[in-house]
Amino acid sequence: MTKYILQRIVYMIITLFIVVSATFFLMKLIPGSPFNSAEKLSEAQLQIMNEKYGLNDPVPVQYVKYMGGMLKGDLGTSFQFNNTPVTTILADGIGPSATLGLQAMFFGTIIGIFLGVIAALKQNTWIDYGSTFLAVVGKSIPSFVFAALLQYYIARELGWFPVMLWNGPEYSVLPTVALAMFPISIAARFMRTEMIDVLNSDYITLAKAKGASSFQISMKHALRNALIPVVTVLAPLAVGLMTGSLVIEKIFGIPGIGEQFVKSIVTNDYPVIMGTSILFATLFVVVILLVDILYGVIDPRIRVSGGSSK
Repeated sequence: MTKYILQRIVYMIITLFIVVSATFFLMKLIPGSPFNSAEKLSEAQLQIMNEKYGLNDPVPVQYVKYMGGMLKGDLGTSFQFNNTPVTTILADGIGPSATLGLQAMFFGTIIGIFLGVIAALKQNTWIDYGSTFLAVVGKSIPSFVFAALLQYYIARELGWFPVMLWNGPEYSVLPTVALAMFPISIAARFMRTEMIDVLNSDYITLAKAKGASSFQISMKHALRNALIPVVTVLAPLAVGLMTGSLVIEKIFGIPGIGEQFVKSIVTNDYPVIMGTSILFATLFVVVILLVDILYGVIDPRIRVSGGSSK
C-alpha cells in the first residue's frame, strides 16, 4: 500500500506539471491587456508596464521564470489587486471557500446516503418515490436558483438567517444548503441503485438463510459494499462543489477564492488565474488520492501494489 501511495504521489506531481504548463500557455492566448484602461496609456507607458511585469520577454522565457518562482513558493504579484502577492490573495480567500465547500460536501453526502439507503430498503413505496423526486429536483435545478429562493423566503421573509455576507457561522448556513443540493441528489441516486443491486446479491440471500437480521444485513453487509461506487463519485463531486461555489460566493457576497477567480478572468490578471488554477488542480489530485485510499479502508480486500492486488 505504501508503494502504491508513493506511485500515486509521483503521478500527482506529473499531472500538476502538465496542468500548470497547459494553463500557462493557454492563458497567453487570451486576447486583451491585463492593465486597467490600457487604451488610454501611451506606447511608452505600456512598454514600462510590460517591462515591470516581465511581459516583454518571449513566452517561453516567461514560462521558465514562472515555474522557477513557483518552485520557490512565489506565484507572482496581482496586476489588479494593488500589487498584492497571489499567495496572500489565496490565503485570505481559502478560509471561506474551504469552509463552504467542506460543509456542503459533508452534509450533502451524509443526507444523500441516508436518503438512498432508505429508498432502497423501502423500494416502491412513497418513501422511495419521495427520495427519487428530491434527487431529480436537486440535480435538475441549478444551485443559484436554490440560493435565490433561500435568500427570499428563509432570509428575507422569515428572517431566520442573514441574506448575504460572511460575518460568522450563521452566514454560512444558506450558501451551504444551496450548494449541498447537488451532492445530496447524486449521493442519493447512486446509493439507492447500489443498495438495491447489493440486496439482490447471492451472499445477501445466504446471510438471510443463516438467520441474520434485517439490520445486520443492511448495515454489516449491504451498506459497506454499496459505499464503494459512491466513494468513486466523491472526487468529481468535490470538484463540482468548488466550481459551483464560484457562483454561490458571488450571490451571497462571500469573500472566497471563487470571487477572486472570476475577477481575474475578466481583467486578464494572469498571476491570479495561474494561482487559483494551481490551487484547484492540487485539491483535485489530492481528493483523487484520498478516494483511492478510502477504497482500502471501506473494503480491506482492496490493496493495490505494483499493479496487482494482494
